[in-house]
Amino acid sequence: MKRSIKDYALISLKGMGMGAADIVPGVSGGTIALIAGIYEEFVNTLKSFNLTAIKALRTDGIPGVWKHINGNFLVALFLGIAISLVSMVKVIKFLLANHPILIWSFFFGLIVASAIFVAKTITKWNVANIIGLLGGTALIYWITSVVPAATPNTWWSILLSGAIAICAMILPGISGSFILVLLGKYAYIIDSLSQFKFDVIALFGVGCVTGLLSFSHLLSWLLKNYHNLTMAILTGFMVGSLNKIWPWKETLSYMIDRHGEQKPLEQINLLPQQFEGDSQLIAGIVLAIVGFALIFVLEGLGKQFKKA
Repeated sequence: MKRSIKDYALISLKGMGMGAADIVPGVSGGTIALIAGIYEEFVNTLKSFNLTAIKALRTDGIPGVWKHINGNFLVALFLGIAISLVSMVKVIKFLLANHPILIWSFFFGLIVASAIFVAKTITKWNVANIIGLLGGTALIYWITSVVPAATPNTWWSILLSGAIAICAMILPGISGSFILVLLGKYAYIIDSLSQFKFDVIALFGVGCVTGLLSFSHLLSWLLKNYHNLTMAILTGFMVGSLNKIWPWKETLSYMIDRHGEQKPLEQINLLPQQFEGDSQLIAGIVLAIVGFALIFVLEGLGKQFKKA
């Protein structure tokens, strides 16, 4: 399919949405990719980094391998992600620090509508798909509820942490940074990055690349051969993640980030009337509705683009 400059500009905008989501702890860029309708192409593009790409380089040169790996799509997407990370990180962090209930309410509505949107792509519901939905929901709910573990800072633990975290980043419903917190590796990896510990960074990077390339092959195969079941499980992931995104919380313990700032670590969900202080209930409900409606507005715009 030949794409125009306008098409690639739209892909970059979707990349910006993915980048903004990755800034928010507990929200995955994979969720936005699903909403934006580029999830399967994204996964299949990652999968294209294989032996066939090396063969294409030998036989057809750089143009051949560029076409094989869907290079234009990748450049447009990662350009959008990079722009978002650079331009929006301060805005998102400010909102999380100063208006947490409001921004979490918006994302709560967004994820609820996203789960409905993804569920609509399932062409046939049967017992297996329902089990997949419930299993995916239970798994992510459990992951977002467990107390962070303490793991050794050995080479194999760093490799494994990178592989697992990067897999979470391309799955909707859970973020890679949150997985690192659960594995007890978030502070260690952040400190290593800030102190330029190249041995740790290299090990973590190898784990990320290995996990990304291997998991993208598995995910692509599942989408191709068990599309409805895979989408049901992914829908469950998004539903289960609502446990993490619930706006009204009480913090039980904290962690210190690389800037010496105190960040919430272990939290429990509360009903709005149990929340100490201003629950901002009306504003929260309004923003949740806005987030919910936004998905279906984007869906309508997407249909218009396809017709055009």
